[in-house]
Amino acid sequence: MKITVLGRGNVGGGLAALWTAAGHTVTALGRDGGDGTDADVLVVAVPGDSVADALARVTGIAGKPAVDATNVYGPRDPGHESNAHLVRSLTGGPVAKSFSANFASEYSKLAAQATPPGNLVAAEPEIRELVDRLNRDAGFEPIHVGGLEMARQIEDIGPLLIGIAQNGIGPYFYRVSPTAA
Repeated sequence: MKITVLGRGNVGGGLAALWTAAGHTVTALGRDGGDGTDADVLVVAVPGDSVADALARVTGIAGKPAVDATNVYGPRDPGHESNAHLVRSLTGGPVAKSFSANFASEYSKLAAQATPPGNLVAAEPEIRELVDRLNRDAGFEPIHVGGLEMARQIEDIGPLLIGIAQNGIGPYFYRVSPTAA
């Protein structure tokens, strides 16, 4: 798969490395933007308050599937329910929210996990299979929370996850498992 990652920081750079190791062709774009024409999927991994500016610097992304991996700390675009909705309004393609509720600092430890850790996903139906593959190829098990209407809940869980890390265990992975019969 051809993946264009917008953002070279901890999240974007970390995901790009994981997907490259899994055999995908990854193009990582930085602050100057670039061309996403060849991409099968666009992954937006920039600071949450710079989504519109970052996407304005990328060409060839109209109608492409996109994954919003942004974290929101501070002001939000008041015209959109979530950053995932903002991404959808700017790209015009199907969108999923994922990769924003795990510690990017721990990506290098994914392969050593006995069981793949979970990763929250809110996705439109047209992109669900694609985002599941991206999760599994990165080393995560997708945990679906619903459609894009749940993207804001994933964005809002960040402070809770950080609070858990700061009060005892440090950065961590999580898993969700059905109860045994």
